[in-house]
Amino acid sequence: MATSFLEKAFNFEAHLPEMGLIAMAGAQELGERIDKYLVKWYNEEAEKHGKASLAKKTFLLEHGCLRFTSGDAKALIKESVRGMDIFIICDVGNYSIRYNMYGMSVPMSPDDHYADLKRIISAIGGKANSITVVMPILYGGRQHKRSARESLDCAMMLQELEALGVTELITFDAHDPRVQNATPLMGFDNFMPSYQIIKALLNRFDDLRLDKDHFMIVSPDEGAMNRNTYYASILGIDLGMFYKRRDYSTVVNGRNPIVAHEYIGDSPMGLDVFVADDLIATGDSLINLAHHLKERGANRIFLSATFGLFTEGLDKFREAYQNKLFDAVITTNLTYVPEELRKEPWFIEASMAKYGAYIISACHQKCSVSKLLDPHDKIVELVDRYKNK
Repeated sequence: MATSFLEKAFNFEAHLPEMGLIAMAGAQELGERIDKYLVKWYNEEAEKHGKASLAKKTFLLEHGCLRFTSGDAKALIKESVRGMDIFIICDVGNYSIRYNMYGMSVPMSPDDHYADLKRIISAIGGKANSITVVMPILYGGRQHKRSARESLDCAMMLQELEALGVTELITFDAHDPRVQNATPLMGFDNFMPSYQIIKALLNRFDDLRLDKDHFMIVSPDEGAMNRNTYYASILGIDLGMFYKRRDYSTVVNGRNPIVAHEYIGDSPMGLDVFVADDLIATGDSLINLAHHLKERGANRIFLSATFGLFTEGLDKFREAYQNKLFDAVITTNLTYVPEELRKEPWFIEASMAKYGAYIISACHQKCSVSKLLDPHDKIVELVDRYKNK
């Protein structure tokens, strides 16, 4: 896969526009990892074509979003972007970035990150050939539909970006990808980290028996059925589901509290269980689910989510792990991963940097991303190697 992309992506005879990366505050770590792959591939191709003198040190563009003491901000790009394909990486979920306002240290909210993204696009000033926004966790993605007199934050964001000249938005595991209907003429690609999460699990545990007599998939709710059905279909194993019964007369922290988990499916008695969700917020739901699975006789339990937010800290997960409710939690590095989380014995990080570099490389050369959107063959190959090992 890589070779076919790279032969075109850095074909010096194709006269492709220059490529530039802008890693926004909070996305620098992911941006630097992606950049290392792109630079490595570019320089290898340059040497292969006898043009080693064109070797690059980085695709990252120097920039900044400066803050006044009042909290007002402005964006500044310190290099030319004229005629370039610009890829802006923005992590609206990174709460570790702070700025000074009236003598106070203020953490950046998703709104602040999104405002800075618009400032950077404004600083480009229409001089780029194209602008692609890589927003792994979609701003306002959980507010994707209207069930009362409510705002439609995600749809408004997409329309704003389209009006600002963004040609494509790349995201991962969107809460509801149908939100792209708000901007039918702007490119919208929704990638899933299925391969990277399975790979991370198999790298950590070398004794899994991936057959229906020893392993099963359980969906945490009806909303996560698609991703869990995907795993179950590829692995050829059974699928169960929990139905979340909610109290719709009450709203706590912006959501209806869960009254009970009702399980539907074959018994998990004696089986290792893999659970996949889009994000971990407070974590109460997944820990409660693990408790119910243990009551039903499940063996090891592996919890996974594309985005590990852990909005109420790690203590409840530490306690649940000590009580042997689960064996591992797997999340990606698509949003901020604090160092204390990386040190936890139960945490597994699925790196998305190489995958992100493939995606950017393919989009830059106007190449099909169909194989990247559906990694079915790669997962089958990975599982076969694991079983034969």
